[in-house]
Amino acid sequence: MLRHTGQKRTFNHNLRLAILLCLNAGFINGAGFLAFRVLTTNVTGHAALFAVNLAEANFRAAGIVALWFLLFLTGAFISGICIEAIGREKSSAYLLPIGIIIAILATVTISCHSYNSSLHETEYFAGSLLFAMGMQNALVSMISGSVVRTTHLTGMFTDLGTDLSIAVIQPLKLTARIQRRILLRVVIITSFLFGGVMGTFLFLQYQFDAFLMPIFF
Repeated sequence: MLRHTGQKRTFNHNLRLAILLCLNAGFINGAGFLAFRVLTTNVTGHAALFAVNLAEANFRAAGIVALWFLLFLTGAFISGICIEAIGREKSSAYLLPIGIIIAILATVTISCHSYNSSLHETEYFAGSLLFAMGMQNALVSMISGSVVRTTHLTGMFTDLGTDLSIAVIQPLKLTARIQRRILLRVVIITSFLFGGVMGTFLFLQYQFDAFLMPIFF
């Protein structure tokens, strides 16, 4: 999944990458929401929260949401810096971001054994997961040539809908390339959803020890 870049990269490489890291993102989204009542893999859902807090003059809460935006962006930025500095054609370039993500997840797993549900700790841990998922999304996007996105589904559902419309209205244009695109998007969506179910189930059973599973992924 990580050793092949550029022209050497095949559909199967992207498919395996999508299965594993969409499971990972879905797991963190589900478990993270149960743990902190915050969506922890994307920032789209926080846009309305940011707007509501501004409208209600709750500037501290709006500032925290803005900080989450920035943390996700910073995670993507640092991931990109690491990869470009080493060279995106080198498989070793992707090890550093993955190592940082694992370190963040391990820190959350260990530290949250003393989690007291305070507002400060909730904001801190949720922000940490958003930072890690910003790193993951950038890493996957760069190695796959922006073909795979793992931490959100809005674009996937949109693209799947347009591809399915071609399949229905113009079946003669349903080339192997479009069929692979449809398969990849279905895999991304189902893997993310299955990861979410897995994350919520294991968190209910094992609490913060459940975050050992995405570390394993």
